[in-house]
Amino acid sequence: MTAAIEIKGLTKKYGDTVSLDGIDLTVQEGSIFGFLGPNGAGKTTTLRILTGLARPTSGTAKVFGYDVTKGTNEVRSMMGFLPDVPGYYEWMTADEYLRLAGKLFGVRGDTLESRVQSLLELSGLDKTTTKVGGYSRGMRQRLGVAQALISAPRVLFLDEPTSALDPIGRKDVLDMITALKGKATVFFSTHILTDIERVCDTVAILDAGRVVEQATIAELKAKRGTRRIVVEVESGAAVLAADLAAEQWAGDCSREGSTIRCMVGDLVAARRRVPQLIADHGLALVRMNDEEPTLEDVFVGLVGGVV
Repeated sequence: MTAAIEIKGLTKKYGDTVSLDGIDLTVQEGSIFGFLGPNGAGKTTTLRILTGLARPTSGTAKVFGYDVTKGTNEVRSMMGFLPDVPGYYEWMTADEYLRLAGKLFGVRGDTLESRVQSLLELSGLDKTTTKVGGYSRGMRQRLGVAQALISAPRVLFLDEPTSALDPIGRKDVLDMITALKGKATVFFSTHILTDIERVCDTVAILDAGRVVEQATIAELKAKRGTRRIVVEVESGAAVLAADLAAEQWAGDCSREGSTIRCMVGDLVAARRRVPQLIADHGLALVRMNDEEPTLEDVFVGLVGGVV
């Protein structure tokens, strides 16, 4: 596969403050790549360097083989970018704004009109006549993604595109991103774990300016995640939870009413032992099943906190 983005030893310092500490990344063409990390981890700094808005202190960053620090028209023409807080001309309609953005990229005539119409449809704004000043946050973000696509870029950079959106607005933006799979490379920076898990195929986790892991989500869960066993009994859950927590194979155990969830290091041993403990206590089993590790489990294990 062709590498759309290659970063090697990328470092950025602001005086004595290290924002990026020698990160390495490779993003394959056509993928939806999740760039995940807590606030302040260095995600926006990385995006600013990749889009030519900032220069690294050291290291290299390339998009389709072009050095982004040189800021050539060839590399710029390949990019679309949605910043975390996009700005708009409030008096314009969506189609007027997209036409302006297209002309700034040198898109003209029938090609421009065709792209404007297709992007209005993709963003769900094709029947909206309201000026941008009257848009909701979700509508603005969808228009921002459309604007970033007007030049038909090979790689699309999105900085926190779903931040502060309500559930419906978030779904709309994520649906737009999903529709781009295989059509463009999407570099999706966020701190929202569920968004990454929903739309991305590969993820890198950034913490304190360093990449602590990069893999597919499935590989991350298999490599770093710990499975849970879930047990529900009709009564006596408190006693059973205490016994489960004392088992050598058990990690953190939590109880909510009659349901117990335990992280397990040895799933086979847990499956054998739990029924024995239930029988020993004379309890009535309602259900017992396994749960796959979540991206949140992996993230907390790597970063040691929550986003």
